[in-house]
Amino acid sequence: MSDEDHPPEKPTKLTRNKEAWAHEGKFLTGRTARPGAQRLPPGQKETRNWPVLDLGLKPDIPREDWKLRIEGLVERPAVWDFQALLAQPQSEPVSDIHCVTTWSRYDNPWRGVATGDLLAAVRPRDEARFVVLHASDGYTTNLALDDFAHPDALVAHGWEGRPLTAEHGGPVRLVVPHLYFWKSAKWLKAIEFRAQDQPGFWEVRGYHNRGDPWREERYGD
Repeated sequence: MSDEDHPPEKPTKLTRNKEAWAHEGKFLTGRTARPGAQRLPPGQKETRNWPVLDLGLKPDIPREDWKLRIEGLVERPAVWDFQALLAQPQSEPVSDIHCVTTWSRYDNPWRGVATGDLLAAVRPRDEARFVVLHASDGYTTNLALDDFAHPDALVAHGWEGRPLTAEHGGPVRLVVPHLYFWKSAKWLKAIEFRAQDQPGFWEVRGYHNRGDPWREERYGD
């Protein structure tokens, strides 16, 4: 899978800045908090907008052309088109977004397939411990299987009662609201189950391997 992922050769100004922030430790406050006691994680500011962040590419993928490969260490590998995604149990959670660039957006209503239902459909093998998410713009990111399986995590195709737009990762993206939002890959095209971890685009550029906002896991050691 990884041989097929090719991020843009020329990084954008934002990409260069974000890589520099990791080296500088920018935005770190040194504080921690508990999700149940404090809604806004350390160093974050609430916004009513949804800022658009990407690697400089915005794939425009019609729903009728979209496909998701689910592969690796699973008993039932699958390729879902959009109709197959809609045929799965549908969930409509509401969750907050916390971006590592310090903004948070409250009460986002989603529609899609809970990752727990996806796992029930493909049945990961016992040795599966991690997932790697592959996006149509060449982006990758990694998650521990336990984080992917979080009750609030979702393969999302709708937001605020409408189809998810291309600028926000549509037609389909991952939503993992308990971690910083770079872990919620946009333009999702493949989910790969692995026995070993494989850090993704930002993780190899200085960002934390897990990304818990309440522990302020913005950057690696």
